[in-house]
Amino acid sequence: MTSTIHAVFPDVSGVREAALKLQALRAELIEDGADGSSLTATIGDEHVSLALHMIRQTGGTTES
Repeated sequence: MTSTIHAVFPDVSGVREAALKLQALRAELIEDGADGSSLTATIGDEHVSLALHMIRQTGGTTES
């Protein structure tokens, strides 16, 4: 199963860093938001907790 995570960041550098880390977790899909300060990722349920932690670590906040 997969989960979709939407995250908002204070600046573009956090989006880029989080996207790279989510790729390392084998996220199935990562889409940058049109505003440049958000992303949406589809990730396996087994990696959701780690993904949320990495997003927070890079300055992001999440919405479920």
